[in-house]
Amino acid sequence: MPVSLPGEERPGADDRPTVQITAVTWPVAAPGAEPQPAPGTESQPAVASPPEPQPARRGRRLAVLAAAVTTVVVAGIAGAGSYAYSGDIPRGTQVLGVEVGGKSRAAAEAALQGELTRRAPELNAPIDVRIGEGNVTVAPQEIGLHIDVAATVDEAAGSEPSLLGRLFGSHEVPPVVRLDTEKLDALLQPVARKQGRAMTQPAISYRGTTVKVVHPEPGLVLDTATTAQKIQDSWLTRGPVEAPLVEQYPEMSRAEVDELAEGLARPAVAAPVTVKTDGGKITISPRAIAASLTFTLDDSRRLTGQVDAKRLRDALVDELPKVEREAKDATVTIAGGKPKVVPDRAGRRLDVSTLAGDLIAVLARTDDRTVSAGFRPVQAKTTAKDVAKLGIREKVAGFTTYFTGGIALPRNHNIAVVADTVDGVVIKPGEVFSLNGFTGERGYAQGYKDAPVILNGKLVPAVGGGISQFTTTLFNAIYYAGLEDVFHQPHSYWYSRYPSVIESTIFYPSLDFKFRNNTPNGIVLDTSYNDSSITVTVWGTKVYDKVTTEWGPKRNISNPRTVHLEDGPSCLATNGTQGFSQDAWRIFVQNGKEVKRERFSWTYDAEPRYICRPKSRS
Repeated sequence: MPVSLPGEERPGADDRPTVQITAVTWPVAAPGAEPQPAPGTESQPAVASPPEPQPARRGRRLAVLAAAVTTVVVAGIAGAGSYAYSGDIPRGTQVLGVEVGGKSRAAAEAALQGELTRRAPELNAPIDVRIGEGNVTVAPQEIGLHIDVAATVDEAAGSEPSLLGRLFGSHEVPPVVRLDTEKLDALLQPVARKQGRAMTQPAISYRGTTVKVVHPEPGLVLDTATTAQKIQDSWLTRGPVEAPLVEQYPEMSRAEVDELAEGLARPAVAAPVTVKTDGGKITISPRAIAASLTFTLDDSRRLTGQVDAKRLRDALVDELPKVEREAKDATVTIAGGKPKVVPDRAGRRLDVSTLAGDLIAVLARTDDRTVSAGFRPVQAKTTAKDVAKLGIREKVAGFTTYFTGGIALPRNHNIAVVADTVDGVVIKPGEVFSLNGFTGERGYAQGYKDAPVILNGKLVPAVGGGISQFTTTLFNAIYYAGLEDVFHQPHSYWYSRYPSVIESTIFYPSLDFKFRNNTPNGIVLDTSYNDSSITVTVWGTKVYDKVTTEWGPKRNISNPRTVHLEDGPSCLATNGTQGFSQDAWRIFVQNGKEVKRERFSWTYDAEPRYICRPKSRS
């Protein structure tokens, strides 16, 4: 007959199995035959014995029955165990109220995903996060808030309920909830910063040579990790979320900052430091030390003092020339009417990077503030071999313009200064020479003086006046050498000391003069001057036999107007000149024949006649 395990209902109550026992019949010996051994027992020799009493026979029957019942129970338990442990997920396991026990992983994931789809409106509802007195509404999608279905099923598969729990009970496995902490932090920080306070990091700096100390103070910042965990824990129950603000302390204490200020920052600027080199001594003043000694937060967010090498070099701008030597490029000089290579010279620069590191050990001392430093060699950009290969062999072209008043006159002095600056410059094949770029600013510091310049159509005194005459001289020299004109601009008014059209003005930094060495050989610019003239000569290797100019007639001639100005140092009287338009052709001649010509055109304004007195009202 069917036998149910204890506590189990009969079939029909649920889908749990019913274990049935099959009746067992043992073989019975025929009359007169020897008894047969029971299955699983060894055969014994037959021995004649008297008949057993009746009670003993009943006991043996009971033992046989008990053994049979035991076998049936064991078989039932084995069957129940097979049922309880079937599938990837233990029976009785639920997630979010969904039965996943007894299922394969794939089936469990599908069941759980279906529940999440059903509850999507609920799960996608915004979450209110309270930060101090502020509030942020967060959409789950914005922070990647979701249930990791695969990880949740893994958790369910790894749970270990008891056998009875698997057969008769149920247990809930919480889902694995994940979110993107960085995205959450980005959403909450704008409000968190308003509700909290920024941490004050320590700082040490100088105002002049006075030490300024900023002591550290704790900040009140968002605890993003705890907030994320609260959101994960309360998401499914829709509980409120309070984002905690916690104090965040700097790595350095107030006492440690004071110790650094007293131990390094203040003694560093208490006295100068002497630097000894093979080229002599220089002094690092307290002000130069303050300009180069910096205190910054390292990777561990602690202040450390270090000397900035670049700042140190800038601070020593007046001291370094005493021991350093600039490299000098090889160039060409003209001696006896022939070009001669002047060798290059290596330079040396103070090894400021190494000095900056060694200086730190000295700055904390109150005496023996001396440190040694070495040099780094600096090679010339152009060597004598480089120049020799350039093929500078002969005079290609030259041009001279004239002035009055002697070389001591301010405008003529300026011409001499720029001529000395440009003298000997070597221009390699293909290079573009910029006059502004080569000389840089032409101001008082470079030795230039105030002299008249044309500004907004009027002659006014300005530093560097007269440079346009040198520019015109240089332009004509490269023009007749056949070199490529990249950019030039003639004057607004024509001056008779210059050839019309083929002349050039200049103004730093807005108006430049540029040309290209478009020959296969190098060229060198040779300048010379006296009390009445400036000459620029181009040396290299000739490409053309001759370069000449043909001018067209003047046209569109206009007469000057008269302008009365207030008398004073800024008023420069002029006689005025006519305005006109004109063309000029540069003609290239090779083997006695014209091979090319270029047209240059310009229109000059009529220069007003400026009178330095107000116009009479009579």
